[in-house]
Amino acid sequence: MSSRSLVVVGHGMVGHRLLAALRDRDVEGRWDVTVLAEEPRPAYDRVGLSAYFTGATAEDLSLVEDGFLEHPRLRVRLGEPVVAVDRAARTVTTGAGRTYRYDALVLATGSYPFVPPVPGREATGCHVYRTIEDLDAISASARGSRTGTGVVVGGGLLGLEAANALRSLGLATHVVEFAPRLMPAQVDEAGGQTLRAHITGLGIGVHTDTATERIEADADGRVARMVFARHPEGLAGLDTDVVVFSAGIRPRDALARECGLDVGDRGGIVVDEGCRTSDEHIYAVGECALAAGRVYGLVAPGYAMAEVVADRLLGGDATFTGADMSTKLKLLGVDVASFGDAFGTTPGALPITFADPVAKVYKKLVLSDDARSVLGGILVGDAGEYGTLRAMVGSAGVVPDDPARLILPAGDVAGAGGSGAGVALSAGAQICSCNNVTHGQICAAISANGLTDVAGIKGCTNAGTSCGSCVPMLRTILGQQLAAAGLEVSKALCEHFDVSRAELFEIVRVRGITTFSQLIAEHGRGRGCEVCRPVVASILASLYNGYVLVGEQAALQDTNDHLLANMQKDGTYSVVPRLPGGEVTPETLILIGEVARDFNLYTKITGGQRIDLFGARAEQLPKIWKRLTDAGLESGHAYGKALRTVKSCVGETWCRYGVQDSTTLAVDLELRYRGLRSPHKIKMAVSGCARECAEARSKDVGVIATEQGWNLYLGGNGGHRPRHAELFASDLDTETLVRYIDRFLMFYVRTADRLQRTAPWVESLDGGLGHVREVIVDDSLGICAELDTAMAYHVATYQDEWKTTLADPVALRRFASFVNAPEGADPDVIHVLERGQPRPARPAERAALIAGATLPVVADRFLAYPGSLPIQRDETDTKASG
Repeated sequence: MSSRSLVVVGHGMVGHRLLAALRDRDVEGRWDVTVLAEEPRPAYDRVGLSAYFTGATAEDLSLVEDGFLEHPRLRVRLGEPVVAVDRAARTVTTGAGRTYRYDALVLATGSYPFVPPVPGREATGCHVYRTIEDLDAISASARGSRTGTGVVVGGGLLGLEAANALRSLGLATHVVEFAPRLMPAQVDEAGGQTLRAHITGLGIGVHTDTATERIEADADGRVARMVFARHPEGLAGLDTDVVVFSAGIRPRDALARECGLDVGDRGGIVVDEGCRTSDEHIYAVGECALAAGRVYGLVAPGYAMAEVVADRLLGGDATFTGADMSTKLKLLGVDVASFGDAFGTTPGALPITFADPVAKVYKKLVLSDDARSVLGGILVGDAGEYGTLRAMVGSAGVVPDDPARLILPAGDVAGAGGSGAGVALSAGAQICSCNNVTHGQICAAISANGLTDVAGIKGCTNAGTSCGSCVPMLRTILGQQLAAAGLEVSKALCEHFDVSRAELFEIVRVRGITTFSQLIAEHGRGRGCEVCRPVVASILASLYNGYVLVGEQAALQDTNDHLLANMQKDGTYSVVPRLPGGEVTPETLILIGEVARDFNLYTKITGGQRIDLFGARAEQLPKIWKRLTDAGLESGHAYGKALRTVKSCVGETWCRYGVQDSTTLAVDLELRYRGLRSPHKIKMAVSGCARECAEARSKDVGVIATEQGWNLYLGGNGGHRPRHAELFASDLDTETLVRYIDRFLMFYVRTADRLQRTAPWVESLDGGLGHVREVIVDDSLGICAELDTAMAYHVATYQDEWKTTLADPVALRRFASFVNAPEGADPDVIHVLERGQPRPARPAERAALIAGATLPVVADRFLAYPGSLPIQRDETDTKASG
């Protein structure tokens, strides 16, 4: 089948979604795709633009996966806008003078910011809030501001985002809104008043029901003052030199108008249910399209349109018949949500409202006339019930007899916090509006794939992968499905403790319990198991930082902690000395080499910039440690659920791109957190510049240097389910950076589940990283002082477990392969040489050697490995020695 030519005009969020959908579905290669983009960069998250002012880079905001643009049937032309469409010839012409032919054309031109016709709007210092280039211009104006004041024209969603940006740039900020309330399209009058109370409490001036008459400029043509034509309190104007217009958007339909396509009276390219325009060869998607008389200004409907067009291009009959306009946002730290028929326009609609002016919370629930169905609602200040309530829209008969319970603080929507447990949702109830995923699809994915965590649901359905507001609901549905399948959903740690690890941690901490026997006698049952005993050992070590092999504590450890080394597949152990920040002297390198040579150990550089020594027998471990600790080395805790490494680049010390001393910081961090026992292993990294050579964003804690300080990233990891860490704070000084890391680690140690890495832990929290920020920066739980004290205690009481063991004759007795022959070697350990180093013999090699085979019988096996040496058994057994 010969391929056809598809031209996509625009590479924004919706245009990119179309490309991704085609890539996944066009397995036969029906279409060759050319993308012509006006912007100089590929698709990025325009919804998350505000993060750009808190340290996120353009790369962070990018939606384009590595390698995506190298697809053989895709070519993307950036900075090459289309200026004309010839429908008769089926060609488009770009500003660069090039012409491209198409069999199908998709207009994904998006929208442009509406700038009210205010005199003076062209003055220097006036901006719009739409692209990364716009944000750069706003930042430049803020840096050069003489008044220190910025004004946003527009109090809608984007206007409040822009206000947050100006505030983060250090300007005294005002919002001017023509309507009588903020966010008039999303919230009602009462909700607007509650939102206003939140925002004015942050020091932002709010001027609703206000009309701007003109913008006055100084002699240099720069903004000097905004003059009002109407203000409820008679304010004449504001002195300012930075103005951001964010008063709405208009569809970019100029190309369609010029080539004769049908457009709406108020703008927008008219499309049918298949997103096809009045020309059968041309489609339109996203904010430029007018579907059923409506232009949709949210990304979720645009994504739905992109999916429809992808299906149609491949011969399908998918339709776009409207979209859920529900939104859940956190604007300036305030939860705002609106869903369904939020204003109660349905005939007979019954509104229920709750308002707490002290807590600044407003909730409105709109019910059908028989009070059996949820039609919509508004939540301001607390949107915890959003996921459940939005999913209930359209599901008949799911409202309890006392519907006020759904929004009242003391209410219980079959579970605290609006969890939604017990609410019977229809299969068609939409859970993820961004990706159009229904309750039925999520349930089917859980059942068909045996999913047991939210990450699995995301991977199979894409639900929760965009704005993330539906993640709490995904957890609820998962719990319901597991329970329905007969799988008990329990928080119990194991059969011996009915509480979770986090609850057990608090019991130990508050009661001052120091032994497992006391804990299980008072709060558990039985003798413990391989699950709870290591968990309790970790909790005791986290709280008291004592030696893990003393008394009863020693019996709780698993195999690796029991011998302070990692057991390998052949029963030997690996030894990993700590090399803080990967820094090592020549003398230390020589020593490690001599130890490896003398004990016949395999050596390898790890991904964490350490040297791993493999093949040590149990009785050899203390001898190896003695050699290492005498030279000043210590345990690297490669065996424990604890800090592993803090990887670093060389930073400004050596690198011509470095802007901070990343190595010194990495060393300091590793020495500070070494030995910290936690629910799972912890990895960190420090990069000396944005080039990110230390791969900090793949770590639990990542630090990247900036010209002004350090950017802190939290909650990432590699492994089976890789996850990038998220930006937590930017341009921090070292003291603040360390304080935030201290608290993050201690909060994690206290509250995470057993064997839960920081990435899924953050994801499991309602509010995610935002909740973490509230806890460790804003001290919302009032525990920051406790977290600081706990970390200070850890740092002050650290001891090297290898050195402590060497000084304890009782502890040394456990290091023997055989109790009745403490110095005896295990005859079952058989190593062969490969590339000049020992490794465990493979099954066929073991069998041949045990059978007494001579070298030539198995030598051919190794001829394919250049540099391999003869087979060799353990050094105490000379029979198979090479």
